[in-house]
Amino acid sequence: MNDQTLDPQIHITTLGQNARKAARGLLSASSEAKNTALREAAKALRAATPELLEANAEDVKSVEGKKPDSFIDRLKLTEDRIEGMASALEEIAELPDPVGRELATFERPNGLSIQRVAVPIGVIGMIYESRPNVGADASALCLKSGNAVILRGGSESRHSTRVIVECMRKGLKAAGLPEDAVQTVGTTDRAAVAALLKADEFVDLVIPRGGRGLVELVRDQASVPTLLHLDGNCHSYVHEAADLDKAAEVIRNAKLRRTGVCGATESIVVDRSVAKDFIPRLTKIMDGDCELRGDEEAVAIDSSITPATEADWDTEYLDPIASVKVVSGLDEAIDWVDTHSSHHTDAIMTEDDEAARRFMTTIDSAIVMRNASTQFADGGEFGMGAEIGIATGKMHARGPVGLEQLCSFKYLVHGEGQTRP
Repeated sequence: MNDQTLDPQIHITTLGQNARKAARGLLSASSEAKNTALREAAKALRAATPELLEANAEDVKSVEGKKPDSFIDRLKLTEDRIEGMASALEEIAELPDPVGRELATFERPNGLSIQRVAVPIGVIGMIYESRPNVGADASALCLKSGNAVILRGGSESRHSTRVIVECMRKGLKAAGLPEDAVQTVGTTDRAAVAALLKADEFVDLVIPRGGRGLVELVRDQASVPTLLHLDGNCHSYVHEAADLDKAAEVIRNAKLRRTGVCGATESIVVDRSVAKDFIPRLTKIMDGDCELRGDEEAVAIDSSITPATEADWDTEYLDPIASVKVVSGLDEAIDWVDTHSSHHTDAIMTEDDEAARRFMTTIDSAIVMRNASTQFADGGEFGMGAEIGIATGKMHARGPVGLEQLCSFKYLVHGEGQTRP
């Protein structure tokens, strides 16, 4: 799993060749075969629980005292989390097969019949950081959508990833599908990442999932097309027409349900007209659980709030910390959020339909919510099954990337001997 004797370029070329061959094999795979592979992989994960927990403990031990608690939480596996991974595979097996869907059909005056149908993208490179479950989710989504995948998980999760990939390959073998549809990079040498990002001959799309540093590295170095997921600097805005008790409850969940996820609210924006009523409610409901860093007005209203620095407004904490900004009203709130948001997920708390409409149509983020926790920014919560990430760009896919977003399309043209004049 971590063979430093491997030549990174040769290794990535071998993985790419294997993946390209496996992807061709998946083109003719039946839905039944793909679903069987997923269910068998789920069985293998459950059977491997003791081995996976042992491997994960080795990963966690390697970073204890070196990484923050939020990082270790993302890395750590439990029996419940392993069961969650296995259940996610079974849930994906139950979803409709996205491949072969007829997206459009039309007849031309010359008698040609044209169909636009969904097809797999091909070979996907998945580069991610600490969460081992991403390997299982990405493998399952790629398999169901007919894509081969090359995984490059974080070096901190390498032992966990090894066991997860073995389970996925057991599922593929049991279903009679090419095992190389799921592979993992076998070295932690960073040169292998660089090689993967340049492997245009074999890799059709690279998807990074992790912090801004990883995503910017991929963006800057890749010659392979990319589907980017920038950091989640998500905002929750309390409008003057908000139900303040409801807003406080929603924002507590949006911040603290899990602080290490990309959909966690990091910044709370409050209308000045309700700030003196709302901010004490906010500090009370967050008391002891979340550090609040605010502007001068917020600090003046409640001295328990720490003065914020300029850096706070653009920070994805992934920890129990949130910034608090007081604004003059809807227009300033929109300007503030649009300036400082990472355009992942932003929310407005209001009972005013027109204010909600203006905020939701003007904020240029992948997901915009009203009176709901930003932690609902998740493919599963959208009814899409597991997701491979939240795309914050605007091309190909945006928001939760599930099965449909892992497909491209092609045109099938049916004729009866037509020639073009």
